Amino acid sequence: MVAILTPRKAQEVLACNVRARRLAMGLTQVGLSKRAGVALASLRKFEQTGAISLESLLKLLMVVGGLERLAEASAPEHGEFSSIDEVLEVQEKPTRKKGWRS
Repeated sequence: MVAILTPRKAQEVLACNVRARRLAMGLTQVGLSKRAGVALASLRKFEQTGAISLESLLKLLMVVGGLERLAEASAPEHGEFSSIDEVLEVQEKPTRKKGWRS
């Protein structure tokens, strides 16, 4: 069975996870908003609807945990190598500075 995570569902999951982390830490919405430097209204809206700016989400994750894991999850995947030649080939390729498609 293939599960498809839509952007809307991902927002709901993120909001639920941040709320659960906040509660596990014993923080109120006011306490988390002050610690993270995020407006209380933004936090409340996020927990209810999942809508939040990226910067505010990152600030919240910095307090409740998970910021490092999010950054790691966005790293490019190289997969497993079957030989040293494959490792060297990946290291020798220049890193693209611009995309080639619009």
